[in-house]
Amino acid sequence: MLSGFCFRMLLVALPRKHFSPPCSQSKLRSVDATCSKCHSGIVSEYARTAMAHASGAALDRPIEGRYFHKQSKVEYWLQQEGGRLFLNFDRTEGKSLHGRRELLYYIGSGNLKGRTYLFEVDGFLFESPINWYAQQRLWDMTPNYENVLEAPLNLPAYPECLNCHTSGMHAPSTGTQNAYPDPPFAHAGITCERCHGPALEHALQGKSMLALEHLSADRRDEICMQCHLEGNASVERPRHHVYDFKPGNDLLEFVRYFVFENNGGQRAVSQFEPLAQSRCKQVSGDKMGCTTCHDPHSEPEPTKAAAYFRKTCISCHGDAFANKHHPEDPSCIACHMPALSSKDVSHTEETDHRILRRPKPAMPTPSSQFGDLQPFPISDETKNDVRDLALAYESLVERGDNVVLVKAERLLDLAEQQDTNDAAVLTALGSIAQERGDLNHSRQYYQRALNNDGTDAEAATNLGVIEAKEGHLRSAIALWQTVFKEAPWRSSVGVDIALGYCAANHYDEGRAYLRRVLEFNPDFALGRSLMDQLSANPPRCSLAR
Repeated sequence: MLSGFCFRMLLVALPRKHFSPPCSQSKLRSVDATCSKCHSGIVSEYARTAMAHASGAALDRPIEGRYFHKQSKVEYWLQQEGGRLFLNFDRTEGKSLHGRRELLYYIGSGNLKGRTYLFEVDGFLFESPINWYAQQRLWDMTPNYENVLEAPLNLPAYPECLNCHTSGMHAPSTGTQNAYPDPPFAHAGITCERCHGPALEHALQGKSMLALEHLSADRRDEICMQCHLEGNASVERPRHHVYDFKPGNDLLEFVRYFVFENNGGQRAVSQFEPLAQSRCKQVSGDKMGCTTCHDPHSEPEPTKAAAYFRKTCISCHGDAFANKHHPEDPSCIACHMPALSSKDVSHTEETDHRILRRPKPAMPTPSSQFGDLQPFPISDETKNDVRDLALAYESLVERGDNVVLVKAERLLDLAEQQDTNDAAVLTALGSIAQERGDLNHSRQYYQRALNNDGTDAEAATNLGVIEAKEGHLRSAIALWQTVFKEAPWRSSVGVDIALGYCAANHYDEGRAYLRRVLEFNPDFALGRSLMDQLSANPPRCSLAR
């Protein structure tokens, strides 16, 4: 235990809050108001598409509703009140819970697949724990949280998610993952600039906009790929973020994607993988792209969709073939592109872009046991990318797939030899060594990672665990405090800090950190339990995990 003197040397005020004005929904600019001055017809047509409404202010056509989650016994309901939209949550059975969050923004049009609402706590942006699933017309828990026993009110709105649903996204504050400026994005929905590049010089000086037909096939496809390729793993390139990508750039300079060799799994937002398997794409080559079948500026009316897509198919297959191939049924997609259940998003179906001649069952659920990871798309550069392949395998290990642990470590060792200062690689090696119980090497990896990237939250958090286990509580708490300052929604880190203060008999400080934890995550059982102990007379701080 720390001496009183040493511990007082460590004491600091609670992390300064990210004081920011309340997020203003009215600051969002409407879809392509500038472009409509000269291209009113296109903009008017595009405004009716799902992409144009991929995000926006929460009060823009709000979807109200009520949902009771049996596992956690929490009831949620969305309600308009006083010109604002709120998410209410309540539990009356067992450990009571009651509160609300004002919903500020949404992502997802609410018509095509679904909608998620976003709320803010002290400048940090979070996703609602319940989603609207448009295809089934119902509310349910957000994906992967169907069986939780606590209300997940601290789900950060990550940049990768906002990037694909918004335009003019502002990067989060340095060192944070979800503390955005106000507003977090400039434009509601996907705007013209997301595909055609910045418009200011075009509007003021007549400079030509980026035309997709003038791009190489790779650059053309990557504009769509940035949001319609998920893969089994994705890894951002060193010192790059996918949200920095601009039309005409090489997307693979910002992020690398990896898929299993046998393409395991039908994911909700990964149309590029199955399309690459299709006979249509393999025969057509670069001639075929997303815009061969999809006009990004408009969507066919539901009653005209079959005829619209049939016309596209006939443009390659010819009228003679179409006249004798099921002329009684004009829907090519009904047979050759059926809807398959998504493997990663509940209540959602995804069109099978394999365009099979004779439709087969859905692809198998993703698992590394189905084969090795390979880069997608494949090029000489991506095939020789040891660093990102190593991190891709390590991400599978983090998801609990220990089958690839040995391969991940071998590749990470090779990656470290190529660059001894790569913080992501060093942190991954530290995590594997820590899991194996080799705390000495793990500490060294984490320390080197932090020397090269002081904002590496995973390295700081895990190094703190090692320091605490070896009795260096002051060092552990100092590391955790740096993490918690920029991510106060990381509840377990806040609880560890509170336990450290409790161990040194600084109960007031411990309670202050727990209040911060419960501000972001009010249903966190460990935090609630420890708060009860620290509030007892006399205070206690033993906590079974």
